[in-house]
Amino acid sequence: MGEVRTLGDEDFPAVFRSADAASLSGQRRYMSGTKWRLLLAIAAAVCAVSSADAAVAAVLLAFLATVYVEVWMLTERPERAWYDGRALAESAKTLSWRYAVAGDPFPADVPAETAERRFHQRLEVLLREAPSDAIVPVGSMAATDVMADLRRSPFAVRKQAYLAGRIADQQQWYGAKATMNTTLARRWRIGLITVEGLGVLAAVLRLLEIISFDLAGVLAAVLGVCAAWFAVRQYESLGRAYTFAATELSIVHQRLSAVHDESQWAQEVADAEEAISREHTMWRASRGAA
Repeated sequence: MGEVRTLGDEDFPAVFRSADAASLSGQRRYMSGTKWRLLLAIAAAVCAVSSADAAVAAVLLAFLATVYVEVWMLTERPERAWYDGRALAESAKTLSWRYAVAGDPFPADVPAETAERRFHQRLEVLLREAPSDAIVPVGSMAATDVMADLRRSPFAVRKQAYLAGRIADQQQWYGAKATMNTTLARRWRIGLITVEGLGVLAAVLRLLEIISFDLAGVLAAVLGVCAAWFAVRQYESLGRAYTFAATELSIVHQRLSAVHDESQWAQEVADAEEAISREHTMWRASRGAA
């Protein structure tokens, strides 16, 4: 059996790649800014233990740096590029898959010119609805040659390409992410409990006058920072959401595998893409994005 024809990121229209790149850049900048804020908070807490002039100056510098990072994040708003770019990229990808495998609203009985024009019009709508300052598409918005070639393929080829390149690929991605987030959630919970225990020990040692500096205060700052990062990453909620998405996609895969004629295919593909889109909608809602 030959290699299954499918679509890679480079086979989608340029708007997908532009939006995807903008989203990844926004995510990196947002996470970097958040890390610096939290690390500077720990640095300030550590320096505040000492009353020396140098330590006081270090605390001042740490807070000034924190203000700078905060102002930068309020001005740049990298999370907008992250959320909006991901929304546009995922919408462009689902539209591309629908077109390439003849899913609704591009069923196989629609003439090639009509389907391509309809695809272009829908992509234009996505761009008009996207925030104007978040994405700068570069290149053509038309369906790529690889997408058009797949669309012209027999039903069996399109079905196999969709099952392998879209459904199984997404199922594997969500499954891996679910495992990773669940594992990280458990590790961070253990880490938080450890810091809390150390804080109790430090307080007891301070009461017994075994140590003279405020280690408990430093550990309290570390605990607050770790809890804040844990909340930002949302490991537990993402682990549950990704597990649900992977389970739902396994059901979708089974249902699509049972389709053996073209008449049902277009609607089944549309239903499958709706299931994938629901997870992303839930992700945006969990991040507070409109």
